[in-house]
Amino acid sequence: MPPSLPWEFHLPLSAGDLLRSGGPTQYVVQEVLPLAQLAGQLADFRVAFRVQGPLAILQHFDTLYSLLHHFRSVDAAIKEDALELMVKVVSRHSSDLSSILDNRDLSPSDRTAHLNALKMNCYVLTHLVEAFETDSCKSGLAGLDPSAKSKKNRARGSGFCWEEERQPLIRLMTQLLQLDLRRLWSGLVVEEEFISLVTGSCYRILEKPSISHQKHRATREAIMHVIAVALTHYDHMLSATLKITQMLQHFEHVASVFATAVSLWATEYGMKSMVGELLREIGQKCPQDLTRDASGVKGYAAFLTELAEQIPAIVMSNMSVLLHHLDGESYMMRNAILTTMAEMLLQLLNGDQLEEAARSTRDQFLDTLQAHVCDIHGSVRSRVLQLFTRIVEQKALPLTRFQAVVSLAVSRLQDKSVTVVKNAIQLLAVFLLNNPFSCKLSCTDLAEPLKKELQKLQEMRDKRRATTAVLITPEEEWEAMEPEIRATMHQLLHPSHGEEEEEEAVEVEETALSTAERIIQLLRKLNYKDAIRLTQKAACCFQGKEPFTTSSALEDDQETIILGILRTLYTDSNLENNIQPPLHSSRNEDPVIEEQPPPELVKQEMLVQYLQDAYSFSVKITEALSMVSRMMYESSVSVVQEAIEFFVTVSQFGVPQALSGVRRMLPLIWSKEPGIRETVLSAYRKLYLSPSGDSERARAQNLVRSLSLLMVDASLETIQCLEEIISEFVQKDEIKPSVVQLLWEQFTEKSQCSSLERRAAVMMLGMMARGKPETVGSNLDVLVMTGLDEKVIEDYHLAQEICHAISRLANSNKPAMGKNHSSFRLPQTHLLFGRLSEAVTTGFAQPSALWIPFMESAVTLIYQLAEGPEEICAQILQCCSQQALERLQEPHGVEAEPGTSPSSVTRGAYALPTFLLTHLLSLAGNVALQQVVHLERAVSTELRRRRVLGEEQEAKKQVAKSSTEQSAKSTGNETTMEEDLGLVGASADDTEAELIRNICETELLDGKQLLSAFIPLVLKICNNPGLYNDPALSAAAALALSKLCMVSAEFCDSHLRLLFTMLEKSTLPGVRSNLMIAAGDLAIRFPNLVEPWTPHLYARLRDPCQSVRQTAGLVMTHLILKDMVKVKGQVSEMAALLIDPDKEIVGLARNFFSELSNKGNAIYNLLPDIISRLSDPDCGVEEESFRTIMRQLFSYITKDKQTESLVEKLCQRFRTARTERQYRDLSHCLTLLPVSERGLRKMQDNFDCFADKLQDLAVYNCFLATLSRLRRSVTKPETKALIEEMEQKLHACHNCGMDSTEVLREPQCQEASKTPMLEPGKKRQVAGSCRHRRPLGIANKDADSPFITPEPRVSRRCRSAAKRIPPQKPAVTFSSDEENSPEDDLWAELTEDETPSKMTPISRSSARRAV
Repeated sequence: MPPSLPWEFHLPLSAGDLLRSGGPTQYVVQEVLPLAQLAGQLADFRVAFRVQGPLAILQHFDTLYSLLHHFRSVDAAIKEDALELMVKVVSRHSSDLSSILDNRDLSPSDRTAHLNALKMNCYVLTHLVEAFETDSCKSGLAGLDPSAKSKKNRARGSGFCWEEERQPLIRLMTQLLQLDLRRLWSGLVVEEEFISLVTGSCYRILEKPSISHQKHRATREAIMHVIAVALTHYDHMLSATLKITQMLQHFEHVASVFATAVSLWATEYGMKSMVGELLREIGQKCPQDLTRDASGVKGYAAFLTELAEQIPAIVMSNMSVLLHHLDGESYMMRNAILTTMAEMLLQLLNGDQLEEAARSTRDQFLDTLQAHVCDIHGSVRSRVLQLFTRIVEQKALPLTRFQAVVSLAVSRLQDKSVTVVKNAIQLLAVFLLNNPFSCKLSCTDLAEPLKKELQKLQEMRDKRRATTAVLITPEEEWEAMEPEIRATMHQLLHPSHGEEEEEEAVEVEETALSTAERIIQLLRKLNYKDAIRLTQKAACCFQGKEPFTTSSALEDDQETIILGILRTLYTDSNLENNIQPPLHSSRNEDPVIEEQPPPELVKQEMLVQYLQDAYSFSVKITEALSMVSRMMYESSVSVVQEAIEFFVTVSQFGVPQALSGVRRMLPLIWSKEPGIRETVLSAYRKLYLSPSGDSERARAQNLVRSLSLLMVDASLETIQCLEEIISEFVQKDEIKPSVVQLLWEQFTEKSQCSSLERRAAVMMLGMMARGKPETVGSNLDVLVMTGLDEKVIEDYHLAQEICHAISRLANSNKPAMGKNHSSFRLPQTHLLFGRLSEAVTTGFAQPSALWIPFMESAVTLIYQLAEGPEEICAQILQCCSQQALERLQEPHGVEAEPGTSPSSVTRGAYALPTFLLTHLLSLAGNVALQQVVHLERAVSTELRRRRVLGEEQEAKKQVAKSSTEQSAKSTGNETTMEEDLGLVGASADDTEAELIRNICETELLDGKQLLSAFIPLVLKICNNPGLYNDPALSAAAALALSKLCMVSAEFCDSHLRLLFTMLEKSTLPGVRSNLMIAAGDLAIRFPNLVEPWTPHLYARLRDPCQSVRQTAGLVMTHLILKDMVKVKGQVSEMAALLIDPDKEIVGLARNFFSELSNKGNAIYNLLPDIISRLSDPDCGVEEESFRTIMRQLFSYITKDKQTESLVEKLCQRFRTARTERQYRDLSHCLTLLPVSERGLRKMQDNFDCFADKLQDLAVYNCFLATLSRLRRSVTKPETKALIEEMEQKLHACHNCGMDSTEVLREPQCQEASKTPMLEPGKKRQVAGSCRHRRPLGIANKDADSPFITPEPRVSRRCRSAAKRIPPQKPAVTFSSDEENSPEDDLWAELTEDETPSKMTPISRSSARRAV
């Protein structure tokens, strides 16, 4: 546009608007310069600036506009030069304007020129800022490193870094806006477009996510000050409010930035109204829109939370506009508002000195928080619990709300959300740490003092009541009041000169009696003036009426008349009876006459209230303990860790029930999760390794005492877990030497202690020896000489623990030894073995229930540490046998034979005490088992070590020989190849294993060996349970037989029938439990022999005795999960344990199926058979129990393909179902499956299978329920159409039934489905709550079901003949399994590829006696 014409620069909405004319006086860009001319024109602008100053932009704006137009294509150097030039121009203009604006003689043309120049300069500068910012963002999105780019630019010598240039530019904008620019607009308001132009570039910078980084803090603060100036000087509040809310909605990172900015504007610039505008804008957002806009809600929530932290007082004054969002669907907004309330409670509404309004606000906020503990969204519940945790930590929760919040936290322990449960545990722990009651919170300890103080309070109240029973008479009260009444009356009737008395309006009542009542009340309130005035008026109104009658002699003396009337009203007892006293008041409430409660009574009431609160708090914590204890074995790692930490906290407050939780967490030391294991170690480190005490010895004593308390009545599992923890501490040197020293002093009785503490000391020394064997090894002689002396028979428990402690030398030295070192052994002449032999043989002849466990430990220790242990044990066995024979030779008297005591076994005229025979059999069986273990472990390992050592020496010789003999090269290569393939070592291992096996088979039980002498005795006792009916003897014989079976496969095969007969028919639960464990061990050692007897193992799952069922469940769990037993339909017996009356057995069954579900498709493959067997009316379970089992099993079906296949199989099973009960069971199983569209199609394809069963209402309802659940989850119209079609078919079949042809065809189909089969053996009723149970005698003596020995496994030589002439085997089939079970599965034998043939050595603990 020609400069001669007057024109005005209008700020455009878009850059293109400057190219179009909007009017004759509006500036228009004449030409967008080519890219090549920009450098020259920019230089001309620089020259013009030096001459004309900032007004040079008026002639050169097109150049800078062209630069902005071609910004992406312009060279970086030109961009940087343009930016540098514009900074100088705007800076110079800002300096000039400070003096120009003060000039009151400024001409309109100059004002217009400077205004246009200001707009142009700011337009160019702000758009350059935005352009550079856009380039920076694109570089970040492209993955470029800004620091690398900066280094590259600096390397070019320009030294330009946009992030460094940005802050001075913003400060320049601030300096410009601080001028009184309204003068350029003729004193009017600065146009909004100009302010938006300047602030818009600031908002643009804030959109970049990296602006929230700490290194850009100065830039953020500069932007805050620019916007603050715009707010205070240029009425930018409305625009800023809208812009900030928009940015909060779209950019999550700006929440903290704007929270800091708004806080700054409200505190330093006095813009508190800005807070209200922003909160009002957020409060007006539609809750439904917020539900759909998750990102926007997140920004608003973060902004509100941080703003409340920084300026809670200002936010609280505007809270009302946000409260309606608490009823909205957006849980993030609810969280934000609740967090805002919590901040106000912590910072503003905390303390006891609050005013009434603040106290009311605090109570409202707390009520809201408590209400949202039960919010429908888990995130809100979790957040509120976190907020209460902060409130309790900072002691901002009033004591009156302690019980309510604690109760809410306890109720949330049963929440379905893991996060809520975790935070509830944390809140309870914080309540404990910050409780105002006591450091000891035992209910027992608090109940006694509470009862005592309550009694004392009652006595004090009774005493005070008796004291105040004698009241002051009305006459005495009147005498005390009369002087003051006279003075008041004189003042009223005879006012002094100049004194004006304001007379209050006192009106008489309708009746004289009610007026008299009013006067008495005024006197009691000490309001004498009104009482006198009312008496005056009443005397006039009710003249001559009682009680206002007066004598004629006193008519002239008004003062005396009134005084008399008042005296009569106050002291007349008859009048008192006619007047009803006011509600909740009495004469004793007179503030003058009534005495305040004595301080002692007030203190006692406060003490009782304190004890009551403490007791209630302790009761709630105790209630929470059992709930948290069950969470230690949840699947969530974080919940388990919180539960452990909670028990650590509770233990520090002396709650007795905490000890059970501390013990319960012990097995978690074996957890596969490193976090849980470390948490357990940390918990025990806090509880036991940081004891209190003034000296090192005192701390050691406290540590030993606390650990000993943990061992009292502890089970074997607890001891093993504690051993793992202590050994871990010892390896890390966390247990100090003073503790070990104290334990040795207790063991040697140098330090006074009880027998239990002495035994605990030995146990702890053994645990420490597992981590550091030298703990026991360096003092082995002390252990032997002090602990295994002649007093052993007095404390077998101590001797047994000593054996376990010494055995750590053998267990811990094996891993440390290399292949060239033999295992740690002691000579036969060592004092240890002499003492052990003497202790065993001495105690053999004395009746003691503790001798057998000690003997087992002693024999095991001998085999672990002695050289030639079989010789030592042979001597012990011979010595004990000799004692038994000598005892048998002693005449017992023939006359005692008819009445032989059950504690002895007779042989003619001789009798042998039962305990001796029990000891002898136990000793023989244990020696046999340990001999096998010794051969397969120690001897086999030693043979392998010697072989490897010999091979290494031979290899060295071969290497030396091969270096000189080249002709043997090819042979050497072949040998090396064999060694590389591992053929030599494998063959040698097989040879050694075969050698050990031959020794066990042919030598150990040979007639020439010592052990063979006990076999006839064991067999006689086992075969004659009626004659040898002592429970201990029967258990020992059964256990000895099972241990002998572990030695030889031949012996085992020949006596398995006897063993399983005892397992089936023994009347002693202990015998059955022991034999079940032994059978499990035999199944691992000789799987081929035990496999035909597998049904008898499953049968023990139906045992009437709870302990036997539990043992059988454990054994079968191990066998099935280790693939030692082939899982078939009999696994339904394990499923039946899910409804067992015993909770431990139910937990065992759930754990079994949980582990089985991890083995591929195991449960999916077994489900059809389980359903068939459990729904069988002859041997199944009740209908409700069946549904309970199925709910558990179907919870493991999670794959879509499995679901579809099961739908098809279940539908097809309707054809073979025989009873209505089976129809209902199958249909109920369908309701447990998450049927999908494909599953629906499978159902339609097999509709004919169950169409005739739909007449049953239960079956029909199950199918409808399945379709109803599917309808809720689908959205496709075609799927909904299929569902409707299926429902119509169901409805038609249910109402109309089948066609006549189908009715006729149904019996034929059912008849065809019944395949001929042999009658299966009768099954006993399943044990459980819903299963019928027979007495044991009937179950074991069924004449119709004789105990038949299964056919032995066919040898390989006879296998071909057996194939040619297949034997007739009883085939057990189920009508529901025909199409799924091939004929081969009905054979009692496993095929060769299915038969586990490895003979696994049995451990020491495998045949341990069951308690």
